[in-house]
Amino acid sequence: MARLDLPPEAERTPEQQAAIAEVTAGIRGRVPAPMIAWLRNPELASRAQKLGELLRYQTSLEPRLSELAILVTARHWTSHYEWTVHKREGLKAGMDPEVVAAIAARAEPTLRDAREQAVYDVARTLVGTARLPEALHATGTAALGERGMVELVALVGYYSMVALTLNAFEIGLPDARAPELGDES
Repeated sequence: MARLDLPPEAERTPEQQAAIAEVTAGIRGRVPAPMIAWLRNPELASRAQKLGELLRYQTSLEPRLSELAILVTARHWTSHYEWTVHKREGLKAGMDPEVVAAIAARAEPTLRDAREQAVYDVARTLVGTARLPEALHATGTAALGERGMVELVALVGYYSMVALTLNAFEIGLPDARAPELGDES
């Protein structure tokens, strides 16, 4: 059961109303799940959702690559809601179901090209060690370019914040519990 819910409309502050109006008028058209918590600080909610919109929809990384990075991040943090949403989006974006299953099982996936491999390796290394070895940085930059690498690192960082928010406040649970992630909470 979620520890926080979307504040009822009649109880929202003008700043909360403005943040909600802003996000629902944007690309998403709805309040994203972590914003339920972030609305306790409407400025955080507004800024974080704008960053999320940029990183999810307006980078040089094609959607299947963004979703791959998000799934690696969601799996690292065992964020059931994030996993459930982005598994669906990843498959829609053309991710191989076997890759998704391998990530869920914490197994090494067989990826289709150097860009996917770079995204996977960089994301997994960052969430696992918080560092990027020189050789991996060079490989990632060769595959994604400098802009793509900066966007990828920001995407992993942002979705780590999303995962931690969802986990801390148990947003989306129990409905979004992903059986393929096991009993880990």
